[in-house]
Amino acid sequence: MVHDPFIISEILNNLDEFVAIRHQLHAHPELGFEENKTSDMVAQKLQEWGYEVHTGIGKTGIVGRLQIGNGQRSLGIRADMDALPIQENTGLPYASTYPGKMHACGHDGHTAILLAAAKYLANTRRFNGELHLIFQPAEEGLGGATAMLNDGLFDRFPCDAIYALHNAPGLPVGCFALKEGAMAASSDSVDIRLTGVGAHGAMPNFGIDPIVTASSIVMVLQTLVARNISATEAGVITIGMLHAGQTHNVIPEHADMKLTVRALSRETHATLKQRLHDVVQLQAQSYGVTAEIDYRTIAPVLVNTPDETLFLANLIREYAGIERLIQPPHGMMGSEDFAWMLEQKPGCYVLLGNGTDNNGGCMIHNPGYDFNDHILPIGASLWVRLVENYLKA
Repeated sequence: MVHDPFIISEILNNLDEFVAIRHQLHAHPELGFEENKTSDMVAQKLQEWGYEVHTGIGKTGIVGRLQIGNGQRSLGIRADMDALPIQENTGLPYASTYPGKMHACGHDGHTAILLAAAKYLANTRRFNGELHLIFQPAEEGLGGATAMLNDGLFDRFPCDAIYALHNAPGLPVGCFALKEGAMAASSDSVDIRLTGVGAHGAMPNFGIDPIVTASSIVMVLQTLVARNISATEAGVITIGMLHAGQTHNVIPEHADMKLTVRALSRETHATLKQRLHDVVQLQAQSYGVTAEIDYRTIAPVLVNTPDETLFLANLIREYAGIERLIQPPHGMMGSEDFAWMLEQKPGCYVLLGNGTDNNGGCMIHNPGYDFNDHILPIGASLWVRLVENYLKA
C-alpha cells in the first residue's frame, strides 16, 4: 500500500487484523435482523477493548460506549452490518459461503472500519467526553435505524452529533465526498391492488378490466415528475412490477403493481406522494375499478446539517488536503436509512472513494462487487480524527 499521510500509523500497523475481520464477515454474510454472529463478534471485540457494550438494540444492534474524562460532549458514529440477498460471483478466496447471501454493499467494510477505530481509541484514549459506537442492523430497506430508535437509542445514548460513512465505487481511493443539505434521496415503496370484475376475454363488456386501468396508471405516473416537479429538482417514479392474469382469454379480477418513489427534497417527496395517490384513485374511478394503496416510506431524504458537515469538511482539509474533498456526484438517488437518525440528531453522512475501474469501481448491489481493503485504514483514521477533535481532550 502506498503511504498516505492521512492514515494513522498505528492503524496501518494493525491493518492485517481488521482485513481478516472484514474477510471473515464477507465470507459469512447475514441479512437484516439476522446478524447474530456478526453482532456477537462485534460485542466480543468491544468488550475486549474496554467498551461498555449494549446488545439487542433494534433486535441485533449493538452500541459500544466509552467515557473518557469529564467532558460533557457526546458523539455517535454509526456503521451498518447487514448483507443482501444476492448470489456472489466474485471468485474471491473469502467469497460468501452462504448461498444467496452476499456483502454486496460493503457493510462488512463499514463494520471493520469502525472496529479498527474503536480499538485505536480505546488504546490511546486521547479524547474527553462520551463516545457511542452504533453498529446498526437491517439498513437495506428493513428499518434497522427505526428499530434502534424505537428501542430508545438516543434516550439511552445521548449524542450531540452523529456521523456515518459509505464506500463509493467510482470515486478515487482516498477522496471524500460530502455536502450540506440533501445527501441521499428519500425512498418509498408502494403496493397497489386494482380490483375490477373478471370476464371472458371474448366478452369484455361483462367485466371491468384492471389491466387496462393499470396500463393507464403506468403512463400517467410517468408525467408526475415531468409536470409536477421543477426541472431543477430531482424525483423518480419507477414501476418495478405489474402482474395480472394467468392466461390468454380471461380478464382477471385483480392487477397488482409495485413502485419505488424517490426525491431529493422533502417538498418534492410530499408532492409526489400526494399526486401519486390522486392519480391512482382518480384513474381507477374513471375505469370503474377500485384501488388499494399501501404507501411506505423506507427512508426520508438524508439531510446533512450545516455545522456538523463543516466540522468534518474542515478536518478533511486539514489532515488530507483540500484536493481530496470533493462534491458528491450530482443527483444521487440512492437512499440510506441513517436519514432517520439525522431527523433526530444533527450530523453528517460522508462518502469514501472505493476506487475506479477494476480497482474498486464495481457498483454496489452487484454480484461482482467487493469492498476495497485499501480504504479501511482511511475510514478508520477519519473516525479517529473526528473523535479526537470533536471530543477534545
